[in-house]
Parts: sequence; structure tokens; C-alpha cells
Amino acid sequence: MTIELPHGALRRPAELAPAIDVSGLVDAEGGLVDRAIFTDQQIYRQELRRVFAPSWLFLAHADQFHKPGDFFTTYMGEDPVIVTLDRNRRVRAYLNSCRHRGARVCRADYGATRNFTCTYHGWAYDLDGKLVSVPNKAGYPESFDTGEWGLVEVPHVDSYRGLIFGTWNPEPVPLRESLGDMAWYMDAMLDHDEQGTVVVGGVHKWVLEGNWKLAAEQFATDWYHVNMSHASALMVLSPTGKGPKDEIVHRTGRQYAGPNGHGAGFPVHPKNRFDAKTVHQWTDYQALRERLGDARVEGPLTNGHATVFPNFSYLPVNGSIRVWHPKGPDRMEVWAWTIVDKSMPPEVREAQRLYNLRTFGPSGIFEQDDGENWSEVQAVAHGFITNSVPLNYQMGLGSERDDGRHPGTTSELYSDAAGRAFYARWRELMTTPAWHEEDGR
Repeated sequence: MTIELPHGALRRPAELAPAIDVSGLVDAEGGLVDRAIFTDQQIYRQELRRVFAPSWLFLAHADQFHKPGDFFTTYMGEDPVIVTLDRNRRVRAYLNSCRHRGARVCRADYGATRNFTCTYHGWAYDLDGKLVSVPNKAGYPESFDTGEWGLVEVPHVDSYRGLIFGTWNPEPVPLRESLGDMAWYMDAMLDHDEQGTVVVGGVHKWVLEGNWKLAAEQFATDWYHVNMSHASALMVLSPTGKGPKDEIVHRTGRQYAGPNGHGAGFPVHPKNRFDAKTVHQWTDYQALRERLGDARVEGPLTNGHATVFPNFSYLPVNGSIRVWHPKGPDRMEVWAWTIVDKSMPPEVREAQRLYNLRTFGPSGIFEQDDGENWSEVQAVAHGFITNSVPLNYQMGLGSERDDGRHPGTTSELYSDAAGRAFYARWRELMTTPAWHEEDGR
């Protein structure tokens, strides 16, 4: 599927979108990263073109759409989009920008509608994205064809176990193929039973001063920060108030480092458990072992962290899923959902929702630590000397292997392996012209 738009005599000069050779800014093999990738405006603009535009990006959860006309507005990179259920109950996504003067045609975060109408001049579009109403249409020339001026549709929308993704790439690698072995790790959160997952508590949104990659990378690769950054939170949550036991602090585990930039880390222990006591007591671990296998129940099912490249992350321990929306090189907007098993009774759902809110909500005791770290890293990165000093991603270098128990390439729990894979994929996309560059547009 190709996006066909009228161009007329318009010709955009290539100089408006210069390509920067960033291949020397990431040494994934040696474990070094240049800080310019977090601060440079031109690099950021190239990310929007070459990383976000061609990639599968998370849009919404299927539970947000029940009837035709249900919609949710979000972003793909910095492009605003509407995700909606059409009259045939098909999930579709459109650029949230009127084809007349460019204003958004939907300003609500979510809701239900029959048409999307621009409040500037009144152009209206139906659930198929067709232009169905043009005030003073008689004032346009005979050559004006409403069929050419519908909403720009995201050409490919697909889902995996209730998670809806979209891509602007007209000929993408299929979503499931793009996920690869990462799907095995995702299933530890998404495939507890046949009923799937649902959303509870709406969508929480907040803004952080920091580059989006800092957050996405941490969720892919970084268990290393937990004992230091979250020391006070761990103290509060420990039964004795004196902090977690030594065997918890120094727990071993694995880290998945995927070739497409996806990453997941998790402790491995036969008694791994949900942190929310009510959820833990309700959970049938034997049924989960029979469905998912011992390796998942003892690892990524519970305490862990993960990122689906480029900017979708999740925490299976509390059902937190989130997107790191880029808002320039120095700012991100975090959107977070809580998902639970549909089979959970109301009191267990509520326990999971509250646990998530207290730990990884916008004022959560862990979330605040993470945001402070990212903002601190970004705040000092603009200094001339500081920006020229490379960052070290060498932990676990050379430890990557097939461990025979977890799919794909894994490393130790305390490792930068998934971070190196994340930036290797970033470098690959940033140095490869996307489809819109290949055809001269």
C-alpha cells in the first residue's frame, strides 16, 4: 500500500532534509556512544525520518475500541494520528491533520464519533478517512476532487495480542516478523490465558526533560541502576524496612538482546513473584507453567523490563506499558497504561492498578527516580567538553550467547548487551535511506 498524494508543481529540495552520516557516533561492537546522538537537532530530525517513519510504532490497546467510531489520538514520532474503529470494525489510523490548512481534525484524547470535523473551516471526514463535507464547495474549481483530499491513512496497522502497532512504511517487514524472538518475552505478560488483557485506569501522561532514547534504552537493558537509584524505594517496600535481602539484591538473571533493537532483562529464580501481594495470591502459577513453561514463569513473567524498538516499553511485574513520545532532542512525553488479565476479578485488577500507580505512575516511587536520572543526564550533555566525552556501554561485552533456555541472544542480568543492540539498530536505520528518500520525496 502506497500513500498517493497530489503534488502538482510542488518539488521539495533535498537540502531541507540533509542526511548526516552518523555511523561514527555509535560503536556498538566496542561499547561506546557519542553524546551528540542525544543532543543534536539535525540528528533528531533525521530520527523522525529514518527511525520513526519506517518502524512499527505502538498506537493503542485493542481494549480501547469496542464500537465503530471509538477513537484514540496519539503520535507516531511527532506526527499526530487518530486511531479508530471503522464501520466494518477494522482498526485504522489517520494523520490527524486537515488536508485544507493542516489543523487537527480531532482534538479530543479519546471518545466516539461518526465524523472528524476540522474546527478551522469545517472540512469533515468519515471513519474511512473520506472527505464528506466541504463548506462552500461551489467555490472550488471543477477539477477539485474530494476523493483526492481524504485524510492521509497510515498504510499498515497490525496487532499482537491486543497491542496495536502502525507504520508509515508502504512495504514493511510484517509486525510478527519484526518482533522475532521478542514475542516470546512479550507473551510472558500478554498470554496468561485465552482471554487476553484489558486496560484499567485510563492513560497517564507526563513530560520529562530528557532524550527519548535514554528511557527506551534503560527499559531494554538496565537492571544495573536498580540497587543504587531505587535504594530508598526498595527500603520502603521491604518487609523489614531495612531493604531487600542480599540474595534479592544480587540475584542473577538474563538479558535478551535482539537484532532489531528489542531488549528485555529479568532476574531468574524459581520463586520469582508478582510484587503486588493480592495479585500474587490470586495467580495460578501451575497453570502458567503449563501454558508458558518454567523458563518464562521463573524469568520474564514477573520482575523484568523490556523495550520493543524504538519507543514502546513495558514492565510485566505490574502490567505497565508505555510509549516515550519524542518532543525534540531534549524532551519526551511519557504515556502509560496499566493492563491486566481480563480474567482478573475486580479486586485484583484494582490491586494491580494501585500498585502500578504507586511504583511506576507519574508520581511513583520508582518512576520519579528514573525521570530524575534522565533529566540529569540530559541537563549536562550540552556542555562543549561534556558532549565530546563518549559514554561507556561495555558491561557484559563478549558475554552474549545462546543460553539454551531463553530464545535468541542473551547476556547476563547486569549487562549493556541490549543497549548495544538497541544502538546498533538505531545506527543501521539512521544510515539507511527510507522509502520516502528513495523515490525522491
